[in-house]
Amino acid sequence: MKEIALHIMDIVQNSITANATLIEISLEIESREDTVSVTVKDNGKGMSREMLMHVTSPFVTTRTTRKVGLGISLFKAGAENSGGSFTIDSEEGKGTELSAVYVLDNIDRPPIGDFAGTAHSLIVCNPAIDFVIRVVIDGREDALDTREVRKVLGQDVPLDLPDVSAWLKENLDEVFPSEYVMF
Repeated sequence: MKEIALHIMDIVQNSITANATLIEISLEIESREDTVSVTVKDNGKGMSREMLMHVTSPFVTTRTTRKVGLGISLFKAGAENSGGSFTIDSEEGKGTELSAVYVLDNIDRPPIGDFAGTAHSLIVCNPAIDFVIRVVIDGREDALDTREVRKVLGQDVPLDLPDVSAWLKENLDEVFPSEYVMF
């Protein structure tokens, strides 16, 4: 994939398929450490130890419509090709956590892409799921937690209403400024 944000969207789709009700996405840019770190954590159904041992292979998938699953393997390859690392941990009935660390100044690191737009799309297209979006840029941390948004708006106000969607987009653009899209 051409952008880290697109990898995130693909990985989150796995969380949605695993019936997660809470998905946490963290993006950390640390210039001094020369890293971009991405973590996606969910409370979905998790994976067995056997599946966890093979899930980074492109020829392993739980889908019945095709025999390949490229999302996790491409996410891992992207991080490792930039000189970074990848970890995955999962427990059946508890959820899954994936982390990819990219070397910031490596020529093979893809650009971050439209992280705010990706997070917005995920929230608005999945209004029944709670998301925690956390961004740390050189020590400055911002976050958006849809559980907090629901407390303010009321549990009966859908997050995909046009006015709510516009407000979420505005806040996510503040959390992840557009100048970092090509970063």
